Amino acid sequence: MPTHSRESIHQSIADRLLTSLEDLVHRHRALAGADARQAALHAELIAAEVAHELAVARSALQRHPRLH
Repeated sequence: MPTHSRESIHQSIADRLLTSLEDLVHRHRALAGADARQAALHAELIAAEVAHELAVARSALQRHPRLH
């Protein structure tokens, strides 16, 4: 089993976060024509997804802290 450097692990975490956020932007743009009620619900969904992605990234980084 190959070992990965902390730098490569951190890069992987950052890449995953950025890809997830890009996907979220694409989904948001696809639903941009919603009425006001749907738009409010959609905004809440986006906020929840962003919070989830940040929590996943933060958790992964805590498992692999930077060495000083």
